[in-house]
Amino acid sequence: MRGRGRVGAGPLPQRDGVDAARVRLPEDPGGAWATVRDHLRERFGGAVGGAEVDAMLDGGRFVAADGRAVDGDEPYAAGLSLWFHRDFAPEEPVPFPVGIVHRDERLIVADKPHFLATTPRGGHVTETAVARLRRELGIPALQPAHRLDRLTAGLVLFVVRPEDRGAYQTLFRDRAVRKEYEAVAAHDPALGFPRTVRSRIVKERGVLAAREEAGEPNSESRIELLDHRAGLGRYRLLPATGRTHQLRVHMNALGLPLLHDPLYPVIRPQDAAEDWTRPLQLLARVLEFTDPVTGVPHRFESRLRLSEWPGGT
Repeated sequence: MRGRGRVGAGPLPQRDGVDAARVRLPEDPGGAWATVRDHLRERFGGAVGGAEVDAMLDGGRFVAADGRAVDGDEPYAAGLSLWFHRDFAPEEPVPFPVGIVHRDERLIVADKPHFLATTPRGGHVTETAVARLRRELGIPALQPAHRLDRLTAGLVLFVVRPEDRGAYQTLFRDRAVRKEYEAVAAHDPALGFPRTVRSRIVKERGVLAAREEAGEPNSESRIELLDHRAGLGRYRLLPATGRTHQLRVHMNALGLPLLHDPLYPVIRPQDAAEDWTRPLQLLARVLEFTDPVTGVPHRFESRLRLSEWPGGT
């Protein structure tokens, strides 16, 4: 069951570091719903069953902005906002900690481990970086300024005060943050580096892997070879744009897919258990920007290392 996401704090406290969902009752010009129950059963019954919707209403789990539990049999009122907590499915804990690289009154810069999602999505809700940090640091209002793929490790910027979030999100939107990644992939002595890769990347909703197609490029990455040993290369990746899976797609297009990538070049079965010993060899190593609130220049470096690089340095 999904609501419309977080809009303000709402009347319900967080549960396990996760905000309550909000649902707004839409206009009903045809008079299809006489009661709140009628609408919620139609809206969510297909996902969780009408009996579950009834049980949630009867249990007082849908709450209005003033904190009162909404009676399912009260007349339908378009525009009414309701908050509720989803029932969380059991999640396998990701067995790696979230490191803290920097903390002050405005910012938390975290070292997110491989396999941990940044924010709740799909089957990953309580086992996410934001939920963990809210619980561990006791900062319910903590929000990420950007996202890092679940399988990628490294730096994520979190904002402590809600009123500051827009300023830091704008940095990422306007590409005013210098991002530096590190990756391990095969070494091909026939390929010259550094090189810049530009292509048109398309990612369709519901399709796991992105693809390149003909047309005006919408992505750009600079790729540098830092070192090579035992048939492997250690690469510095500098994205100028932020398309979904961009670095993974560009490395794969060079014939150098990242080690342990479950999507490129071949999509592996998605129902397989996580193999904690084979993380994707991609690390968000550096974030560099001028603070939009204080004007102070920042450079943060990850303390994590990629496990498959010979020697670990």
